[in-house]
Amino acid sequence: QVQVLESGGGLVQAGGSLRLSCAVSGVTFRHYPTGWFRQAPGKEREFVAAVSTYSSFTQYGDSVKGRFTISRDNAKNTVYLQMNSLKPEDTAVYFCAVGSVASAGVSRSGNDYNHWGQGTQVTVSS
Repeated sequence: QVQVLESGGGLVQAGGSLRLSCAVSGVTFRHYPTGWFRQAPGKEREFVAAVSTYSSFTQYGDSVKGRFTISRDNAKNTVYLQMNSLKPEDTAVYFCAVGSVASAGVSRSGNDYNHWGQGTQVTVSS
């Protein structure tokens, strides 16, 4: 059984930083790309970032590029999202996802991920 567990969310002031973690079990983690998505109230799910199996490739959503950094530690079966220069518009529930195909690439589409965590709330105050 695949388990995806996010942590690290919370309340932060604008301009601050947070680091999200996502622990994955039940799958050979190093074989699958992983990603972060977010969803704010009343809005559609939005791609945030993704990293390939051995961190050769990363992709970022336009709204977070230059501020967020995704990384992974295959020895710990964990993926991270370092969020800097946070803005109120970054407020959302952040979801970690594991790719559905053992692939060397990355995808921005949620349809290419089939294991999702429950999400962790990030709130940025102005």
